[in-house]
Amino acid sequence: MASSVTAPSLSREKSHFFSSYFPSTRLNRTRSYGILIFPSKFPPRNPSNAISCSVSSPESAVEIAATEDYYYYDVKSSASPSKSSVWINPKSSRAPKLRKKSPDFRYAKVVEALNSGDTTEESFIRSLKLIGDAVSESDSVFILNSLTNAKSAKLALNYILEKNSNAADRALYYNVAMKACRKSKDMDSTESLFGEMIEKGIQPDNYTFSTIISCARHCSLPEKSVEWFEKMPSFGCEPDSVTLSVMIDAYGKVGKADLALRLYDRAKNENWRLDAQTFSTLIRIHGSSGNFDGCLNLYQDMKALKVRPNAGVYNSVLDAMGRAKRPWQAKVIYKEMALNGIQPTWGTYASLIRAYSRSRFGRDAVAVYREMKQKGFELNLVLYNTLLSACADVGFSDEALEIFRDMKLSGVPPDSWSYSSLIAIHSCGGDVEKAEAALAEMAESGFGPNIFVLTSIVQCYGKSGRADDVVRTFRRAAELGIVPDDRFTSCLLSALLQAGDSREELAGCIEEANPRLGSVVKLIMLGESDGFKKRAGEVLEATCVDVRKALCNCLIDLCVSSDRVGSACELLELGISLGIYGEITSRTEMQWSLHLKGLSPGAALTALHVWMKDLSETLSDDGEELPPLLGINTGHGKHRFSEKGLAGVFESHLKELNAPFHEAPDKVGWFLTTKSAATSWLKSSSSRS
Repeated sequence: MASSVTAPSLSREKSHFFSSYFPSTRLNRTRSYGILIFPSKFPPRNPSNAISCSVSSPESAVEIAATEDYYYYDVKSSASPSKSSVWINPKSSRAPKLRKKSPDFRYAKVVEALNSGDTTEESFIRSLKLIGDAVSESDSVFILNSLTNAKSAKLALNYILEKNSNAADRALYYNVAMKACRKSKDMDSTESLFGEMIEKGIQPDNYTFSTIISCARHCSLPEKSVEWFEKMPSFGCEPDSVTLSVMIDAYGKVGKADLALRLYDRAKNENWRLDAQTFSTLIRIHGSSGNFDGCLNLYQDMKALKVRPNAGVYNSVLDAMGRAKRPWQAKVIYKEMALNGIQPTWGTYASLIRAYSRSRFGRDAVAVYREMKQKGFELNLVLYNTLLSACADVGFSDEALEIFRDMKLSGVPPDSWSYSSLIAIHSCGGDVEKAEAALAEMAESGFGPNIFVLTSIVQCYGKSGRADDVVRTFRRAAELGIVPDDRFTSCLLSALLQAGDSREELAGCIEEANPRLGSVVKLIMLGESDGFKKRAGEVLEATCVDVRKALCNCLIDLCVSSDRVGSACELLELGISLGIYGEITSRTEMQWSLHLKGLSPGAALTALHVWMKDLSETLSDDGEELPPLLGINTGHGKHRFSEKGLAGVFESHLKELNAPFHEAPDKVGWFLTTKSAATSWLKSSSSRS
């Protein structure tokens, strides 16, 4: 006969709950111990032909063990109401007889009837009568644990308590009934059962609170989880590590980030088991606070702890990388998601579209959109507008028209922002006819032009050299009561560069919109330099940060086109000192470089003029030698209408100067030359001047 060993129950260390809010002492869940009976031959670990059932008494366990069956009988405690399970050898001749003795077989009809859709009072009475008058504790627990809806659980609980009025552990029955409420996500019934416990003088235990808290989590009610968690001390209960792990998620969702992060630090120190949902919440906490490296660290912690990420985790990380403007990391994480076999959700695609659009990865954003549509996901207005804005940023006119048509066919009506993006796309290409058609459609849809639309229209007319239409649009803005902002005024200045004989009229519009800027423009056009740098500095400092570079570029371009090289150099110096331009030169032992990315053609040519002068002075005055390589980095524009950007402008300009710089075949946007070629050219240029 097999021997049996009964383990003693563990004592739990008590500590005051709020004196040190989450004590460092590890609190253990109340455990249940049982009688382990060893057969002469063990079944396979996960046998495909295994038969599992439940038994109601230790006697039957001994009987099964004698026929080479494996069995673990769980000695119930109020904290662990799980049903007893047994593995029956299907080859045993007594298997059919043994199965008939199990609660699974005897109460199958009762459980089926109580879980059925028929919830009339008569049907419940008939179902409850099937239980019988004499029902043991283990059978009662089995029945309650098998129920899947709150109403049947409450009726069955009342019936069982009536038949077992002298039961010693009535909390056990309530705890298991609460599990049924949790299965049906019925928080109200769970709280109602707790109220009954208190009214009847039944002391709740840790399992009671753990079940209620997890029910609140299943019902997506984190505030309820917090409420019941903070009630535990008043009933003499202390949370175990499992409950505390759940509370990391709950505190994060109710906005108590500090408590969630403190609990997570403790979880790492004490090796609690955390689930993917908790990590998803923690990642969102760090993402909302701007701690994007913290998001990646949590993601790496998950992998180190071998917690399998779910779609929610990936969506949270992708959203954080989008906020951080790290689209390359979003790409890597999305690939890992695919390799792990996790199917992307609507939220996954939404996070990717936002991540790529914010960083002007227009091609990637459009690719995600097409994949999303292919898989049958519908986009909302916000995502459509995000895509249209991304297309406007990089000049994807064909793609924008495709998205705009799909938007209307999908039943999502475009709003003012949708039309603004569409008009901006046409304006970038200088397509006046299409821009005006989109403006007319916008008006037919009941949307009047706003400052963004009028700015795009001014830009479109300016690129086409239609100065009269620019002036007309400016007057229309005044009629509509729209006050020109810095961006609108900057577009007026850009239009002035293309105006030809109409410059005077446009200069008047600029002065009317921004008198201080108008005065600086007049100084440039009249060729006056008295007080120019000071006035220009005041204008740039008063301009909003997002528009400063564009405005400074336009002013320098105006100086260059007006043959005011000295004023252009002063503006470039102002731009560098005010932080409008970054460091445009760099020096290493091997290479000196001029960085022109973000500069307009006029500003870039001015920077080249200043750099050449500095190089010449270095050779003549200091006697310093040049490095082995010199380079000019023009960058490569992501905007479709920029063509080759500055690279195209510089290629022809360098030829005019007979400069020995040549485009590097393996580095887009770089022009390089050697020390000897540059030295010879600089000396030759100095002698000619």
